[in-house]
Amino acid sequence: MNILTFDIEEWFHILDNDSTKTEADWAKYPTRIHENMERIFQLLEDTNQQATFFCLGWVARKHPDIIRSIADKGYEIATHSDLHQLAYEQNRTEFKNDLETSIKALEDVIGKKIRAYRAPGFSIKQENKWVFEVLAENGIEVDCSVFPAKRSHGGFEQFGIAEPCWIDIDGIRLKEFPINTFNGFGTPLIFSGGGYFRLLPYTVLQQLTRQSEYVMTYFHPRDFDANQPMIEELSRLRKFKSYYGLGGCLGKLQELLTDFPFIDLASAEKLVDWNNAKTVKI
Repeated sequence: MNILTFDIEEWFHILDNDSTKTEADWAKYPTRIHENMERIFQLLEDTNQQATFFCLGWVARKHPDIIRSIADKGYEIATHSDLHQLAYEQNRTEFKNDLETSIKALEDVIGKKIRAYRAPGFSIKQENKWVFEVLAENGIEVDCSVFPAKRSHGGFEQFGIAEPCWIDIDGIRLKEFPINTFNGFGTPLIFSGGGYFRLLPYTVLQQLTRQSEYVMTYFHPRDFDANQPMIEELSRLRKFKSYYGLGGCLGKLQELLTDFPFIDLASAEKLVDWNNAKTVKI
């Protein structure tokens, strides 16, 4: 089961960086999302693949035409929060307000219920697992926020499962599609999206995909934009993580989508035998 997803945000929505944290900061930067979305749409048309788009509520308000285009083309839309803030930096009220605002913004544009969510930066950890309660309270049925390995912006290492499963938190249950991992040298490795995908050569990505029964990808419009400006305030390491491999990412993804079949989240949900799926109590 290979699932294709995109997190729809602007190139300057970089987490854990003071100069790109707020809406006021974002106003300083030029928009690039339209041309980057056209690349994604053309890629999906050329490879005849389906995908799920996790969209910011901010994008729905700022660029409703983008959200309408995604919906009009028949792709599934989910929420990626409203203002792209790290979930573990928010209290329960702040998270709830952000989630509700994002859902309303997206539903106002597409006229359909939003059922799925992914946290910015996969920022759900053991310490803020209450997020799953808030998701359920607001009608979210499927989550894709768990990153079951070490990560600078989160990482739910205690989760222990890298396959579709149930999350149970005090009797509240959600369907979870975590990021997949590959066991290498006794350590769970990630390869299916973001900087990991940009760093690895295609032959490695091809081999790891072939050996994996479950792949959950995650890409951003900025991943395919080699000409985007550089955020100068980032550290050397962050610049490497954010900008390495931008020029070759689209070509690698096109090869992957040509070599392997992919489906969207809604289709994957139907394929899972939820009666026999594992349950993770947190």
